[in-house]
Amino acid sequence: VIGPSGSGKSTLVRALVGVWRPAAGAVRLDGASLDQWDRAALGRHVGYLPQDVALFDGTVAENIARFAADPDPAAVVAAAQAAGVHALILRFESGYATRIGEAGAALSAGQRQGIGLARALYGDPFLVVLDEPDASLDADGEAAVARAIAAVRARRGIAVVAAHRPAALAAVDLVLAMEAGRVTAFGPRDEVLARMSTARPATAEAAGRGVAPRGRMPAPLRILAEPAGRPGESREASDGPA
Repeated sequence: VIGPSGSGKSTLVRALVGVWRPAAGAVRLDGASLDQWDRAALGRHVGYLPQDVALFDGTVAENIARFAADPDPAAVVAAAQAAGVHALILRFESGYATRIGEAGAALSAGQRQGIGLARALYGDPFLVVLDEPDASLDADGEAAVARAIAAVRARRGIAVVAAHRPAALAAVDLVLAMEAGRVTAFGPRDEVLARMSTARPATAEAAGRGVAPRGRMPAPLRILAEPAGRPGESREASDGPA
């Protein structure tokens, strides 16, 4: 999912994982809408990396394992390796037992991003949703994100990535473009990017004349979404692909 800041990418991915509740339509996983799932059961099948990574006062391992009552140490290490942070964690004074402080205060922004990615990958969830996963990462971190996305797809999972930077698109096959809360293109990655590249000059010229460029895709259905647990405070969001 690509688009400029404020285009609706984060709202869309929040709806996909159930953080925002659609007031119309439904997000379905294995045929059942998200509100039909038990929250604990749903959590095993969904991994989510928000734009602002929220870690908690505890150890690195506890955060990766989502503070599970009986975490699998091998799965914790596997998730860290998939996120490209295993070597980093081993350099911490106490390794996976290192306490990171409230909100991960003991870590840099890039380290929090990497451990948040490992948490999203813990347990090999079927649906992995990443919102700006490489926002605080260097080139090595960006490469690790691309490998993680490819690994999710290789095990026949689904990875949805909201991104500004092109590096995150290396491992995806479909691209959905958004602007001002609306879907402007959806299809195979190379086809959509090529179409956007050729349309950009025409769009700029038409904007200067105050007219819409020919060939622009029609806007899709729009829905209202509410933050889960806070009915009545609605915000507008794109329905995205059905």
